[in-house]
Amino acid sequence: MEIMVARHAGFCFGVERAIDIVKDAAKEYKHVVTFGPIIHNPQVVSELKEAGVATIKALEEVSQDMSVVIRSHGIEKSEADYLLENAGNVVDAACPFVKKAQKAAERLSKSCDYIIILGESDHPEVKGIVSYINIPYKVIESAEEVDALEYVEKYGFLAQTTQSISIFEKAVEKLKAKCGELSIARTICSATEKRQEAAIEVASKVEVMIVVGGKNSANTTRLYHLCKEICPHTYHIETVDELDSGMFQGISKVGLTAGASTPTYLLEKVREYILEVAR
Repeated sequence: MEIMVARHAGFCFGVERAIDIVKDAAKEYKHVVTFGPIIHNPQVVSELKEAGVATIKALEEVSQDMSVVIRSHGIEKSEADYLLENAGNVVDAACPFVKKAQKAAERLSKSCDYIIILGESDHPEVKGIVSYINIPYKVIESAEEVDALEYVEKYGFLAQTTQSISIFEKAVEKLKAKCGELSIARTICSATEKRQEAAIEVASKVEVMIVVGGKNSANTTRLYHLCKEICPHTYHIETVDELDSGMFQGISKVGLTAGASTPTYLLEKVREYILEVAR
């Protein structure tokens, strides 16, 4: 059996940076917590908890004796303001690409009549982005949703950093027919582009595709759907425990990829399991 691993898989720059920041903060300060999970990977969050870094979910939990780390997905503007006033210390581990998207939203608010965001409205990153918008806006999840939009003189358009490039480009073309002027902020990060391209390349060459990463991870879920379109036998798992030897019976080529918030060791465990099954 041949196992093909995508050229770009696992931790991206923003995630690795966030985890390093948390670990450094834990060494420097006594009571370190993250506001929301630092990344969307349950295994990493559990490991940090065992190391003494807890996760809080509500602003009401914040106290002056805490050093609060802002998660990689960023937070809403009002939440950031609250932390600065009520936490003993605030450590910003938000991904630079996410902060770039927030700044883009703020900038487009000053020059456009209406803003469209391609993303998931209930995702913490998107909630953070829209908190910087002070004009009418709408969050869409597909290019087809543009068809229902009304004509506006000047639209602004940006995306959640982990969105699909192809859907973004389709939405751009549709939006051009819906306005007099379109201002585009290309906020999908380079790591996302590389992972999507590499995953698609592998999925087109294998019989079974395994996507490793948190079920609550937007970028991992998107990799899964992209691969599923090409390779029908695509599976999204968090850990090797979700695999079954029957998935690989009679299979000669298996593909592997992992979301940007997936540690390398989880991907390696999956590869080792498949190799064991193939013997």
